[in-house]
Amino acid sequence: MTFEEFVSARFGALLRYATVVTWDLHLAEDITQNVLVRVQGRWARIARLGAPEAYVKRMIVNEFLSWRRRRAARLVPLSTEGLEALAVPLPDPAGFRDERDAMMRLIAALPRQQRAVIALRFYEDQSVEEIAGVLGCREVTVRTHLSRALTALRAALSAATTSAGGQR
Repeated sequence: MTFEEFVSARFGALLRYATVVTWDLHLAEDITQNVLVRVQGRWARIARLGAPEAYVKRMIVNEFLSWRRRRAARLVPLSTEGLEALAVPLPDPAGFRDERDAMMRLIAALPRQQRAVIALRFYEDQSVEEIAGVLGCREVTVRTHLSRALTALRAALSAATTSAGGQR
């Protein structure tokens, strides 16, 4: 498979993946573009690895985690346009949409490492061991990030439910 064929076949999936990891469509586009530029120069070696998409996804996560270290990088809140790019083109009841929107905002407020772990665990359905490999850390670190993220999300949901008078 050539680099052009890979990009043609997998660009949409890579962009969605980057959007889920970053929770920012514009940042996801930038990161995906930067990664693909670097991949193009190394394509022969990456293609020989046997799992080029997994390798590129790891590059996307690494790029996102290092993005903030750059002085020129600016975080932009996820826009409605970004949310629609993630939505499945099916009829969506208003209540479900409100809950999904609230959850996406809560996840977007998590620290970068926790967002990355949540995305890899629940969007990519990866195991703790696989996530540790992608992030280059120990499994206990992944479990800690996952636990803290879920605790923060539960607390935020509980607070939102309480402030809404217990009505859902």
